[in-house]
Amino acid sequence: MAKAPRLRNIILVLVGVSGLLVKRWLSASLSEMVYSYLGNVSISFSVYYLVSIGARGRLNKAVYAVIALLAVESFELADGFWVMSNVYDHYDLVANAIGVAMALVVDVALNRVLSPERAGGGRLDG
Repeated sequence: MAKAPRLRNIILVLVGVSGLLVKRWLSASLSEMVYSYLGNVSISFSVYYLVSIGARGRLNKAVYAVIALLAVESFELADGFWVMSNVYDHYDLVANAIGVAMALVVDVALNRVLSPERAGGGRLDG
């Protein structure tokens, strides 16, 4: 993975983590539903980019999404891997999928916008 995409992915991991951190500060202005699931969406978003950093460009984006979704859903279903306290809620699974889907859309869109050739830069295979 080249330095620019790696740096971009690190920044996007931090964007996802910041969503989790600002959730508490914004709790008064967020609806209860958004407050409840913003953490899942944010962390799932970050996990997608962590997977892409770890894969170093050897896999396509759809595989990043599947791996990230398996990781966050496994965490959810295994009750935090018995390490963290986790309250199971079936809507958490939906929120996790939304976070991974958002990350995939952002990744494809950024590749399309930032691609030097612009034609085909947003494909799922890169």
